Amino acid sequence: MIYFVGAGPGAPDLITVRGKELIERCDQLIYAGSLVNPALLDFAKKDCRIYNSASMTLEDVMARFVQGEQEGWLTVRLHTGDPSIYGAIREQIDGLKARALPFAVVPGVSSFCGAAAALNAEYTLPGVSQTLIISRAAGRTATPAGEDLSRLAASGASMAIFLSAALIDEVRGKLLEAGLSPETPAAIVYKATWPEERIIRGTVGALADMGRELGEDKTALILAGGFLEGGGERSKLYDPSFGHAFRKAE
Repeated sequence: MIYFVGAGPGAPDLITVRGKELIERCDQLIYAGSLVNPALLDFAKKDCRIYNSASMTLEDVMARFVQGEQEGWLTVRLHTGDPSIYGAIREQIDGLKARALPFAVVPGVSSFCGAAAALNAEYTLPGVSQTLIISRAAGRTATPAGEDLSRLAASGASMAIFLSAALIDEVRGKLLEAGLSPETPAAIVYKATWPEERIIRGTVGALADMGRELGEDKTALILAGGFLEGGGERSKLYDPSFGHAFRKAE
C-alpha cells in the first residue's frame, strides 16, 4: 500500500497521529527533502528505506512505488503541509491508477494554517473578509488564464500567496494593480512553526522592502488583507440575540 501523507507545516508534532503512525510502520519513505522537516524522519524504523525526492523525477518516484509493491512494502510518500496544495500528487496518483496500485491520501496541516497561528490571525472575519484565496505568482510555471494575482486580489478577499517570495516585487505590483491600497496590511511568514520561524509585518506597499529584510526566498508565505488588522463585526455564532438550532435567541 502507498500512502500520500501530509507532513504538516514544519514542527514534527504538528503531523497528524495517523501520519506519524504510518511513518513508524513504513518500509519505504520518500520525502520532499527541500521542504519537509528532516526531524520527521526520526519517526521511521531503523531498517526503513528513505529517499529524498528533491533530486528525483516523477519516473524515479514511480519506480520506487512499483518496487515497493512488488516487495510487499508499506510505502509513505511524505509531502509538506497538506498534499492537496501544491503537492503535485495528481500526476503520481494517475501513474498509480494506470498500474492498478493501491493508494490512499492522509491530510496534513498546511503552512497557511501554521502562518495564521503564528500571527494569531483569523482569515475569515465578519465584515472584513469571508473568503481566503490561496494562489501563487506566475513564474517558471504559468498560472491558468483568469487566475492572475491582480484579478484574484481585486475581490478584496484574504490572500495567502505560496511559492512567490522570490517574485515579491511582482506580487507587490499585482496587488496594487488589483486596487489594494498600499497601506493594506501584509505579512511574510518564513518557515511557519519551525524553530527558525520569522515573521515580518508591514503593508502591501512595503512588500519589496519586507522581502529584502527577510533575505530568504524559499518556504516563505506572503499574506495580505484586512484580516491582519483584526477587528470586524461580532460573530453571529455567539451573539445572544442570534438564535440557531442549538440555542434560542435571548
